[in-house]
Amino acid sequence: MSDRYSPKEMLARLVAFDTTSHKSNLPMADFIEDYLAGHGIKATRVVSADGEKTNLFASIGPEGVGGIALSGHMDVVPVTGQSWSSDPFTQREEAGKLYGRGTCDMKGFLACALAAVPDFAAAPLKHPIYLAFSHDEEVGCVGVRAMIEQLGQHLPRPAIVVVGEPTSMKVVDAHKGIHAFTTEFIGRAAHNSMPHLGVNAIEAAAQFIGEIDRIAAELRRRDDGPRFDPPHTTLAVSTIAGGEAVNIVPGNCRITWQFRNVPATDPAEVPRRLEEFAEQKLLPAMRAIEPTAEIATTKRNEVPSFNAKDGSSAISLALKLAKQNDLYAVSYGTEAGLFEAAETPAVVCGPGNVAQAHIADEFIEVSQLEECSAFLERLAQHASGA
Repeated sequence: MSDRYSPKEMLARLVAFDTTSHKSNLPMADFIEDYLAGHGIKATRVVSADGEKTNLFASIGPEGVGGIALSGHMDVVPVTGQSWSSDPFTQREEAGKLYGRGTCDMKGFLACALAAVPDFAAAPLKHPIYLAFSHDEEVGCVGVRAMIEQLGQHLPRPAIVVVGEPTSMKVVDAHKGIHAFTTEFIGRAAHNSMPHLGVNAIEAAAQFIGEIDRIAAELRRRDDGPRFDPPHTTLAVSTIAGGEAVNIVPGNCRITWQFRNVPATDPAEVPRRLEEFAEQKLLPAMRAIEPTAEIATTKRNEVPSFNAKDGSSAISLALKLAKQNDLYAVSYGTEAGLFEAAETPAVVCGPGNVAQAHIADEFIEVSQLEECSAFLERLAQHASGA
């Protein structure tokens, strides 16, 4: 007899796999693949370049007729430096809450989807239900991109994608984009008693950071994303490192910075303005002393903003299944924008509150799993033509 789990039981199994992004997710993928096989469902792997991680794509129901994909990620953020009340990779239940790394973000959704598989498989589906589980979402939606590239080729293309990130089961039709950069400042080292002979890379970085602050303040004043919290594009420095010793003019400095843009903000604006500032305001003075001085910015990652099209079939279906009328926007990123860019309508709706994600003693309320399971039950009815 094939294994059958409640969402809570399945979540306990998934939490037990330490799928922190810097580790392999293959043991968890093996478990999911075996579980699906036990219900007569074959999963296709889309493996990472190094072979250490994999996406999983599974199809339930008829072929070649559109269908609805349930998209979620298998990786979780680290627990390093956090003070947990119990083992983060052993699920603990207390007062209607399930504690453990990934319970909220977002193994709770995966657990509900997997627990529903026996019912999906038994339903007289007229439209397929797909499972699209990816790796390395937490480090920039890395894994899902390769899977999206295969839609309509080696994998079927869904008509609709439901991204199950934690929204408290509210229907989300928009989120901000994420754009991360590294900027390196290369000056000239010198003895600190003769600073005029050097080019202080940290001082150049400080001026660059000052410009970041000025642009950030301007973006705040625009207030061009009233549906978001905060209601504007945000921009900030994340890390800084430079210098060798207290008596050396620092010849090198490096910063990382990130902005999260509302859909109304052109993502090319901020990098362009900072490049112009470096070229026009900083480099002339630096190169007057050291001709090879440089300020070089490289993009670390980009997750596009999500703004569902008017009349989106994904949005209308999610509202129906969630039995809601209202739409919401969120400031965190998901793969929804990537699916939309690939001409696959998407919506974000999943169990758990993002305020409980990424923290010590992360948790999800049992009632949220129940609400998600009811959503998926209605999804199966919809896919069966009911």
